[in-house]
Amino acid sequence: MAHTCRGTINLANAFIHTEDSNTIVISNSSTHTFYLKATSEVERQKWVTALELAKADAMKLAEPTDSDEEDEPKPDKNELPNILKTLTAKLEDMNTCNDLILKHGNGLQKALSEVESLDNPTEAGSRLKVINERATMFRITSNAMINACGEYLDVAKAQVRRLQKIVNYEHEQRVRLEDMVEQLAKEQVTLETQARRSIHHGATIKDKNRNGSPDSEDDDFVDALDYQADEFEVALPGTGHRRTMSDISIENQSIPDDRSSNTSSDTEPDNIPEARVFAHKDSAKTQKPATASVKSQHKRTSSKDLKTAKPCNSSSVSTLPKTTRSRRPLIPPKPNYSLNLWSIMKNCIGKDLSKIPMPVNFNEPLSFLQRLTEDFEYADCLDRAAACADSAEQMVHVAAFTISSYSTTTNRTTKPFNPLLGETYECNRMDDLGWRSLAEQVTHHPPTASTYTEGRDWHLYQEFTMGSKFRGKYLQIVPTGIAHLVFTKSGNHYTWRKVTTTVHNIIVGKLWVDNHGEMDITNHKNGDKCHLKYSAYSYFSRDVPRKVTGVVANADGRAKWVLTGSWDKKMEAAQVIHIDESNKGKPVFETGPHFPVWERKPPPPGSEKMYNFTRLAIELNEPEEEVAPTDSRHRPDQRAMEDGRWDEANKLKIQLEDKQRAARKRREAEAEEAGKRGENYTGYEPAWFEVKQDPVTGSPIHMYRGDYWECRETKDWKRCPDIYL
Repeated sequence: MAHTCRGTINLANAFIHTEDSNTIVISNSSTHTFYLKATSEVERQKWVTALELAKADAMKLAEPTDSDEEDEPKPDKNELPNILKTLTAKLEDMNTCNDLILKHGNGLQKALSEVESLDNPTEAGSRLKVINERATMFRITSNAMINACGEYLDVAKAQVRRLQKIVNYEHEQRVRLEDMVEQLAKEQVTLETQARRSIHHGATIKDKNRNGSPDSEDDDFVDALDYQADEFEVALPGTGHRRTMSDISIENQSIPDDRSSNTSSDTEPDNIPEARVFAHKDSAKTQKPATASVKSQHKRTSSKDLKTAKPCNSSSVSTLPKTTRSRRPLIPPKPNYSLNLWSIMKNCIGKDLSKIPMPVNFNEPLSFLQRLTEDFEYADCLDRAAACADSAEQMVHVAAFTISSYSTTTNRTTKPFNPLLGETYECNRMDDLGWRSLAEQVTHHPPTASTYTEGRDWHLYQEFTMGSKFRGKYLQIVPTGIAHLVFTKSGNHYTWRKVTTTVHNIIVGKLWVDNHGEMDITNHKNGDKCHLKYSAYSYFSRDVPRKVTGVVANADGRAKWVLTGSWDKKMEAAQVIHIDESNKGKPVFETGPHFPVWERKPPPPGSEKMYNFTRLAIELNEPEEEVAPTDSRHRPDQRAMEDGRWDEANKLKIQLEDKQRAARKRREAEAEEAGKRGENYTGYEPAWFEVKQDPVTGSPIHMYRGDYWECRETKDWKRCPDIYL
């Protein structure tokens, strides 16, 4: 609280009271007021009790302490000599007092001995006066000694506390460095082992060719990644399973999932059932034992097969007319700006990065609203799904679409701009891609964006927010919120949650991104489910990197389709032909031939110089005059960064954030004034989305009002707030 973070309140001077049976109000004497709503009166009382305890702790922490305790420990090379000098001076004072005590004590003892040897009472009276003087001097010296000891003890305690803080600080730094060096050492050993194996394997092949091996002229050596395994394991969609956040991190640590919803898929089983999958081949094949790992000899289908394959037997996807508008093929190249990443990130460990202002050097010239829109680069998967009459087959293409949204994260290690409150983004590609989308930043803390996208036979809406934590070696992003997909003809309503994204090598090495976790896609009309497992990448695993497997099952739990592939290249699907239940609790699926359901498009030429953007990403921020005044295309700092004017972009970014903070304080002041008058204050309301009840979870969600495109036609932008400069 000492740094006055945005969106916080100091509990030491806060007032906590209840407004009704479920609402808790926390405010202070200035302009901060928070409203918390519990689901029940019992939960509200638990929160009130916890807040009161936290307030008591905050009041204890707010009590004045020594200045040495308030200062942040900063190691100094002169620290130890100064401490020793201070303690030595106090020790010399104590030695001086000790010498005086010995001197006056000897004098007092001598005077007492002389009194005992006297026989004349008159002389004894004069000697008693000397004894009193000696005793007084002894008492004074003793008090001085006691005071000196007390001062020495106080100084020693203060210096010990400071030394302890410095030692703890140095210990934490050392542990952090040791962990980093240990991880680098493990990675180096693994890479060296893999290199030796590759060299040995290459030498073996050369020896065979040199010795005239009978197989040397007939064998065709191809990349192992072009072949798929005949046998692999998949996780089945268990009853009541939902996507969990206990994903594997780089340190194999789990993150507790405290989210809940009212759907029937909220409870999660302790153990997810697994199954073996055997791929079907045209030639006869003997099934291998369940414990064996067999690689297939049939080659995977190519992108040409994806273009010619029919996704559904019942209907075909309608052909969309091509637009005559020419879109830009490139953006200005990324300037070469040097920046010390660690100097900024070292103070962010354990904090929520959404509340920490960052320079544009870490960004890419796109808003987060535009990044959400980029998920629809492969919206043709949804068009193929809409043409399917069978719901299980439709689920296959929906799953392929959810996986395709992660393909843009392979080498995109920069972060998008955090949207301003009220910022919007529209993308109308109905004429060439068959869809149009609208996104708006509906709340600021926590940052929440709502989107609505409609195609020709489907529409998708979601409320997206996320939590982010920087752990030193990696940055973890945990999305929250549920995506809803509805098909117009069939009425099938699908929901899912996104998986966790982790950015590795924040401190040392090349940045790389991994997506991992488990995702459940549910059809709420007939109960079909698809369980996808995103395997965390590991140097020690023999699996295909970025592997994704999945099973589509009906409401009875019977598997219909299996999916396999990777989220950065392609996904394939195969229909389950036969299920063998006799394999000790792990069913064995025999499938038909695999066919491609999604494949990543190649990047445009020179994309590495343009922030590794895809073709759609390059077109997202292309200027358009007809869009709303709050559209991300009009954002000045983002536009300056895209043009290569990074210094100007940083200045504009600070000005925009200051304007946003001023608007927030103004609303808080208005709310406080309304509260004093006993009036209700509505606060900020989004322009194009409104709070409604989620038809699936029953919880409140921002949903599209439905009139943006009509207002765009008439240029009616009176709802749009003034957020830019």
